[in-house]
Amino acid sequence: MVRIPCALTIAGSDSGGGAGIQADLKTFAALGVHGMTAITSITAQNTVAVTAVQDVDPEVVRAQIEAVVEDIGVDAAKTGMLHTSEIIEVVAEEVERHGFPVVVDPVMIAKSGAALLRPEAKETLVRRLLPLATVVTPNAMEAEAISGIKIETLEDGRRAAEEIASLGPRAVVVKGGHILQTEAKAIDILLHEGEFTLLEAERYETKTDHGTGCSFSAAIAAELAKGRSIPEAVGVAKVFVNRAIRYGLQIGRGHGPLNPMANLYNEAERYRVLRDVGEAVRLLEGTPEVRALVPEVQMNIGMALPYATGPDDVAAVVGRIVRMRQGVRASGCPEFGASRHVARTILAVMRFDPEVRAGMNIRYSEEAVKVCQELGLTVSFYDRREEPREVKEREGMTTTWGAEQAVRRAGRVPDVIYHLGDWGKEPMITLLGRTALEVAERAVEIAKRLSGTSA
Repeated sequence: MVRIPCALTIAGSDSGGGAGIQADLKTFAALGVHGMTAITSITAQNTVAVTAVQDVDPEVVRAQIEAVVEDIGVDAAKTGMLHTSEIIEVVAEEVERHGFPVVVDPVMIAKSGAALLRPEAKETLVRRLLPLATVVTPNAMEAEAISGIKIETLEDGRRAAEEIASLGPRAVVVKGGHILQTEAKAIDILLHEGEFTLLEAERYETKTDHGTGCSFSAAIAAELAKGRSIPEAVGVAKVFVNRAIRYGLQIGRGHGPLNPMANLYNEAERYRVLRDVGEAVRLLEGTPEVRALVPEVQMNIGMALPYATGPDDVAAVVGRIVRMRQGVRASGCPEFGASRHVARTILAVMRFDPEVRAGMNIRYSEEAVKVCQELGLTVSFYDRREEPREVKEREGMTTTWGAEQAVRRAGRVPDVIYHLGDWGKEPMITLLGRTALEVAERAVEIAKRLSGTSA
């Protein structure tokens, strides 16, 4: 049997389930690594506040680490909340004794503002644990506290990373958060073997960011446990956490947790999405009347993964669906990333209603719009003549802009969006639905009604 990589989190427990060992275990599971725990503190907390902290006896922390090392083994570990100097000393001793790679997340302050590291423990953390670290992952505020450098620019972040690296860790990641960022990007700084790498990702205006640092360091540890290099592990972690923030959980009154399982749910859905698109294609191919719905640019049908972030997360037909003498035929098999036009419409409406994950373009006609209305479908439209110049000049943005306009016009995600075209652009109707098969069924009914063959 192939042995599964095993990663250990040495951290506190979050009763709200958003950070600490709870976030770490979700992250380990989502990345295909067996997770183990050495709990250092028990906290009573939710999305608003930390109301109580009970530290675990340092010797019990030691015993937890020794128990998993002696029987299961540790391919990599990460630390989170280490509340006291005594706990930090024990953890450092065990890391030294067993020599496993360790990612140190120098947790100092909770999202709610509660202190998670006693003031006197900071010196112990810097003196004892940082020199043993494979990677240290401070956010900007923690990096300021460790390095003594005020961080307001990327250059400040680089200098802080160099100062922290001088303490002994093999690599440092200064997480930009809301300090090191451009207008649309969140930027982290990786310093490894004297080289700087900027890690960029889309920045989201969201409150579902509780547990971000925990999951990031856990993801690095998980990838190190698999044998990845430090730059590879950090890169995977950046992408992983970015998706988890985007699809965080809107729960509680404060900062809701990110969703580390979003990545796992996406992978679990890939086969079902491909199968659904395939069934939709077979239905369309088996209905000769659908031939009349094919526009000049041909037709495609797509369905997105539940946590899609781009066209590569949308399955559609390679080469589109084309008009034949007796009906329609798919030019290729369903694959992820096979569509851009239909995919962008789906992705745009999913921002308003994540349950609407499928779409299909068909030929525009007044009769087709009328049939959609007769079927009780919600119909909306956008006018390409109203498209702002800055949108029109960006390749592929028209579809996204138009879908958003149609949603706002309808006050909800409609079942049907159409536009009347523009200079060199064919008028088009896009059918939307929860699944590709549902969309195909609507297309078949529309085609039959237009041909007069509907029962």
